[in-house]
Amino acid sequence: MNRRQFIKTASLSAVALALPGLVRADELPFNPLPSDGWRTFEVTTRIEPVAGTTHVWVPLPSVQDDDWVKDLGSVWRGNADDIGPATDPAYGAQMLVGRWQSTAGPPPELEVVSRFSVRDRAVDLNRPRQVTPLADAERARYTRATRLLPTNGIVLNTALDITRNAKTDLDKARAIYDWVVDNTERNPKTRGCGLGDIRFMLETRDLTGKCADLNALYVGLARAAGLPARDLYGIRVADSRFGYKSLGKSGDISKAQHCRAEVWLERIGWVPVDPADVRKVVLEEKPGLTLKDPIVVVVRDKLFGAWESNWLPYNTAHDLALPGSQGPTLPFLMYPQGEDGGKRLDCLDPKTFVYTITSKEITA
Repeated sequence: MNRRQFIKTASLSAVALALPGLVRADELPFNPLPSDGWRTFEVTTRIEPVAGTTHVWVPLPSVQDDDWVKDLGSVWRGNADDIGPATDPAYGAQMLVGRWQSTAGPPPELEVVSRFSVRDRAVDLNRPRQVTPLADAERARYTRATRLLPTNGIVLNTALDITRNAKTDLDKARAIYDWVVDNTERNPKTRGCGLGDIRFMLETRDLTGKCADLNALYVGLARAAGLPARDLYGIRVADSRFGYKSLGKSGDISKAQHCRAEVWLERIGWVPVDPADVRKVVLEEKPGLTLKDPIVVVVRDKLFGAWESNWLPYNTAHDLALPGSQGPTLPFLMYPQGEDGGKRLDCLDPKTFVYTITSKEITA
């Protein structure tokens, strides 16, 4: 088979199978579209790395929850010598891996198309219910420290100070949310989505950054306070339906990566939170906003317990080792990654690693 006509498809829960020739995206064998309030999106990632690139890793949808998000499958095509899905064993994060054995051929090309369905998510915090207990393995995974999310020292002391008057796990979760919103700021100069080095943030008292910093701070403080919590790394796929221009992106979403967070409460389950987006509204919605402005007050209240359905979650992985990579572990996998002869390329520098990501809503 000609490498430039190579195409594979997978439902990520099944074995990949080859299709003859090239086909249109609307002819690909995705799962049936859901209904009843669900929205379905198609996200296309096109990788055109510079000549010499030998490895590429593209995040694939890995989060599945019948209440609010469903992976409908991914397809791909390109001229890599080896191409196929891989799964991180620690968190289950899925990715497509492409490898080129020689740099003498045509420039590397890779295209990945993913479909998923999502719906608005809101948790009733005032109505405790019977929930299936969090499995021991999950509890251990989402309370443990990571390289950038320590749970001792200044992180532990800060968490204990924030929650000293809290009587319930809900009180703790809300107190940490309010503290992060009140004490942090979004920094427009932060590269990408930030790094999430929360010990450094607290020790230097520089509580600025973007979503991977501010929401990581929430997650780390929650874990230090004894609450299971996790970051969900993903990308915005549509404009906000609620009038917040800063909380959505459609069309070209190459720079629309965004992580959200969840905290586990015993009588409620996983609760969506996003203090970073509160700070994004303050900075970007219109000049001169403060936490006291009504449009900020509203979104602050909503983003403790609710999310809008205009976002694709990729995974919850921290300290992720890319399969086949000779480079360092990643703090998280939210951007496509590439290497040239074992040297990690800068995923935020289009001069060294070129990709475009687009989204569209499927309405029929």
